[in-house]
Amino acid sequence: MRTASLTPSRPGKERESSAHSEAGFSPLAAQTRSHHSPVDPVAFDCLKLIVVRSGSARLFSEFGTRHVKIGDVVLLAAKTLCSSEPESSVTTTTIYLDRDYVIDQVFWQYAAQFCDRHNARDFFETHFSTPAQIVRIGEDRAGMLMPWLDELATLSVDGLHPERFLRAQALLFSVLDVIVPFMTTTAATVTGRRGSTVVPAAPRHRQFKPLRVEARNVAQLIRDDPARQWTVPELADAVHLSPSQLRRVFVEAFGKAPIAYLTMVRTERMAQLLRSTVLPVRQIAGEVGWADADFAARQFRRGLGVTPTTYRQFVCAPDSDGAA
Repeated sequence: MRTASLTPSRPGKERESSAHSEAGFSPLAAQTRSHHSPVDPVAFDCLKLIVVRSGSARLFSEFGTRHVKIGDVVLLAAKTLCSSEPESSVTTTTIYLDRDYVIDQVFWQYAAQFCDRHNARDFFETHFSTPAQIVRIGEDRAGMLMPWLDELATLSVDGLHPERFLRAQALLFSVLDVIVPFMTTTAATVTGRRGSTVVPAAPRHRQFKPLRVEARNVAQLIRDDPARQWTVPELADAVHLSPSQLRRVFVEAFGKAPIAYLTMVRTERMAQLLRSTVLPVRQIAGEVGWADADFAARQFRRGLGVTPTTYRQFVCAPDSDGAA
């Protein structure tokens, strides 16, 4: 499965063109990439674990603006925007993890305490609620990961074949064993709140893409014209669903409601225009669909951790050799 590190290419382009590998869908994949130029903010529909191998970069996400270098690991929840600005260059290995797959591992890790997988999902959403964080494991521990990351990326080149899945999973668990103890988690009590037995869902075979064609079509409508003042009833009518049905299938596919997805897309486009044009922030806000520049700035900061003006200052600043 071909994917990109730090922030992958636009969903629906590189990801869709390479999703149909001979091996089919796998809940985990890895790729090593080097970047020498800025990468636009974009969200992905899976969890991402990004290990910095060399160089350094400035990241923009919900944690604000942070520098990363070798010895750092970036953890991004699904649907979390992140943009990168390499400082000269940065090389990373990114592991892509299906969220349901990760929750299933949590279920077995704490099986003695859970009644069913609903408990594991609740536990995961409570303990790992931070959408974006940087874990500093140090250069020595990062060096330990490199052989495992290299092999995992090699296994993922043409899609992870089922006969190699156990090896890939072993490599993943070795990597997580080093990283997870350094992660920031939210303290909570593990409780069994539901007593029914939940049968695991069948494999989705969706290449980290939404299941329902209606959800994909609505997402495409939004991406094709984010400046339009979309309403949920209007979007629902376009795909012949009721508003309540659309909300349900869209959240199932993308992890957020249609209007929240629209906000994310507008933030992406706003960041692109901030970097590629000299238009005033107020005009850019209007072009992406926000008539109120102050409201646009609040939405932008919520998604990328900085104001539009600060983001432009960072990404348009001359290259420097500042320390990460």
